[in-house]
Amino acid sequence: MFKGFNEKDLELMLSCLSAVTRQYKKNKFVLMKGERVNHIGIVLSGKLTVFSEDADGNRNILSEIVPGEMFAEAFAFAENPRSTVYVQATAKSEVLNIDYKKIVATCNKACSFHSNMIGNMLKILSGKILMLNSKLDIISKRTTRKKLAAFFEKQKVNFDSNVFTINFNREELADYLFIDRSSMSRELCKMRDEGLIKFKKKQFEIVE
Repeated sequence: MFKGFNEKDLELMLSCLSAVTRQYKKNKFVLMKGERVNHIGIVLSGKLTVFSEDADGNRNILSEIVPGEMFAEAFAFAENPRSTVYVQATAKSEVLNIDYKKIVATCNKACSFHSNMIGNMLKILSGKILMLNSKLDIISKRTTRKKLAAFFEKQKVNFDSNVFTINFNREELADYLFIDRSSMSRELCKMRDEGLIKFKKKQFEIVE
């Protein structure tokens, strides 16, 4: 969002946007489903998890938000700005909150950065649409193995390497892929025993 701005511009921008920082303890909810959204958030430190729940209480992780990344912008700019997901701090976190109305509206100081910021915002929204499309492609696979294989293949492309470290622990990965954790663990072991992958905790290697 702040790409192309120097430190002096950034100080002026944050003042114009009336940006405020908030701190959240681990497991504290940053945003609740159904809550009205009047700001966008940028993670300064820590990690947030964006997830939904079905009627049975099963969690589906949509994304992990790490320092430098943004959340809630799609809801803030929507016609009915209410969150359809939960956002929870999975580590002690600090978040920069910005009123979305001050991003799109030119202020009385006639600051010149608004057009550049809007351009950056459009790029971010486009990237998130592509990310969600990528996830949809993964979870639409019919079997646990195919979901895992598709997920690993996309990580390989993203990291440009057969060896990569993911952000998820086992429970989070199962929630992200929307599959049973026990079934996933068994399939991972089968794939390892068949020589398809190697793994240690969060680090994986695709064997070719």
